Amino acid sequence: MDPTAHHYGITVSDLEASVAFYRDVLDLEVLAEFAVGGEAFATGVDVPGASAEFVHLDAGDARIELVSYEPTGESQTNGSLNEPGATHLGLAVDDLNGVYEGLPDDVPTLSEPQTTESGTKILFVRDPDGNLVELLET
Repeated sequence: MDPTAHHYGITVSDLEASVAFYRDVLDLEVLAEFAVGGEAFATGVDVPGASAEFVHLDAGDARIELVSYEPTGESQTNGSLNEPGATHLGLAVDDLNGVYEGLPDDVPTLSEPQTTESGTKILFVRDPDGNLVELLET
C-alpha cells in the first residue's frame, strides 16, 4: 500500500458561508461542487437516509472537502488544541503578517501571529463552524 493525500474533509453547517470563508478569506480556489445521495452513500457514511453537498477547494497537493449533510448531526465543535481528538487544518502562506492584517474583523483568532522556537510563524483562525485552521509561514 502506498497512500497519498487526496483531501481533508470538514463537515460544515452552512456550506455557502463556509465556501465564502475558505474562498474569500483564505483565497482557496473552488475546484468542484457536487451532491451525493442514495443507499450506498448512506450505508458508506453510516448515516441512515444521508445525502450531502460537497465543495472541493484547491490546497496545493491535496483538496479541502467541505461537506454539508442531510440529515444534520449534532455539533462537535473543537475546543482546545490539547484535547484528545482535536483536529485542525494547516495551510502554508507566504506572508502571515499580511494575511493577519487582511483578515475581516469577524474572523476569530487564537492570538496574533507568533514565531515558535522552531522558527515557524503560526496563526490559528476559526472558520464559521469554529473549526481551527492553522496558517503558517516557514
